[in-house]
Amino acid sequence: MAEDAFVSFRGVFAGYGGADVLKDVNCEVERGGVTTIVGPNGSGKSTLLKTVSGLLKPREGEIIFKGQNLVGKTPKEILKLGVVQVPQNHSLFREMTVQENVELGAFLVKDKKVVASRLNMIREMFPIVTERANDKAGSLSGGQQRLVEFARCLMLEPDLVVLDEPSMGLDPKTLKSMFATIKMMNNAGRTVLLVEQNARRALKMSHHGVVLENGKVRLSGTGSEVLNHPEIGALYLGGSIEETTAATVVPESPESESVE
Repeated sequence: MAEDAFVSFRGVFAGYGGADVLKDVNCEVERGGVTTIVGPNGSGKSTLLKTVSGLLKPREGEIIFKGQNLVGKTPKEILKLGVVQVPQNHSLFREMTVQENVELGAFLVKDKKVVASRLNMIREMFPIVTERANDKAGSLSGGQQRLVEFARCLMLEPDLVVLDEPSMGLDPKTLKSMFATIKMMNNAGRTVLLVEQNARRALKMSHHGVVLENGKVRLSGTGSEVLNHPEIGALYLGGSIEETTAATVVPESPESESVE
């Protein structure tokens, strides 16, 4: 395992109904960076995130975070350790106000003064929390709801923010704002683990990238290395790396080719 690994997946097998989706996954999330998991549909990306947050218990393997194995811990215990996940589907309580939703993010914090202090910090980072404080969350657009979900997850001051397809359903303008917000969270000291359908854009902003195919790690490296790897396009065309490599002529200088 890398010395600077913040989260280490060690021989992780996990799935549903007795069938493994993840098959001997070994990879790391670097401390203080943005790590993006990419791969075709069904490769195990969201399943991997569920194992980190405790929503799915691996059949085998370890997930080491801050020196502790997360496997076997409840989602609440993992939250207390500093891991917060923003799910793929919108999760705000629609009939509650924006401020009430954000305050719920600190439900594990008993000190009201601490909660108030964190809420003030969140208001500075996310103006929408102030501007729409008394509006029902259900009245917000999809992009606005996503920003409030980001704000809510930071109320616990997590060490690791796990994001599952945060851009799903967003228009191009809101998409740009969403990526800028992820950068802001990372610049504020949060390590980010991300699964994102806009893979190329996510890899461009990432420090580290991991490619999953059929539940196994096929490629890993810096975001730029993964983005520009000559075989990564195969993962988005439905074929396996081996099949595509065998069926194509390898260029003389593959390092110079880009997936763009």
